[in-house]
Formats: sequence, C-alpha cells, structure tokens
Amino acid sequence: MDHAQVKRYLLDKIEACIYHPFGPDVSVFKVKNKMFATLSLGKGNEKGTNGKMAGHYCINLKCDRDEAVILRDIFPAIIPGYHMNKSQWNTVILDGSIPQGEIERMIDNSYLLVVSKLPKKEQESILLHL
Repeated sequence: MDHAQVKRYLLDKIEACIYHPFGPDVSVFKVKNKMFATLSLGKGNEKGTNGKMAGHYCINLKCDRDEAVILRDIFPAIIPGYHMNKSQWNTVILDGSIPQGEIERMIDNSYLLVVSKLPKKEQESILLHL
C-alpha cells in the first residue's frame, strides 16, 4: 500500500476525521476525538530509528502489547511507535515489504482498539455501521 491508499483506507472508517495538530507534515486520524493512527513521511533523522523511516511514509498504529512485539519480530518494517508509547503503538514503514492485507488488518485493529475504549453509547453508534 502506498500513502494515498492508506490515507483513503483510514478515512473510510466510520466517523474517522483527519487533523494536523503537529503541522501539515503529520496527518492524525481520529474517531470521536481519539487518535487511532498518524501518517507522515520519514525524513531519516528520526532519533532511535536508525534511518529506517527515511523517504518512506510511515503510519503509527495502536496495538495490543503482545501483538506489537510479535509484529516487530515478523516484519523488519515494523518498529516501536515513533514518538508514541512504544508498548502500545507500532510504526509501520510503508516500504512495500508488508502485504496490503496485513496493513489493513493492523489499521482495523488500531481503530477497533480505540473504539472499544469509547463510552458505550459512542461505541454503539459506530458498531451499528460495521
């Protein structure tokens, strides 16, 4: 998936909105004002990433703690969440090495994890449309 496909997939989620609180270079995707993803272009100077993000679009996705570690072991293009809680977020580097279905699955999981923490009434309004 390229960044345009990822952006469309993120915005296709029920009640998903895009914001730019960190400037025009970082897109933040929220559901009911709760962040479930970010999308930005890696510059290569991101501290602690060994330049892995350079020139690639990257998405930060919320993740189950155990699954986060497993995904990092399976895919070299998945690293601990850059500028995020590293136990609950992964950064997925869109370098073409991760199958589209897996990226979509991770996006779906991030979205559902955030929805599951919303008040029941807000959850129901979203889950009715899934």
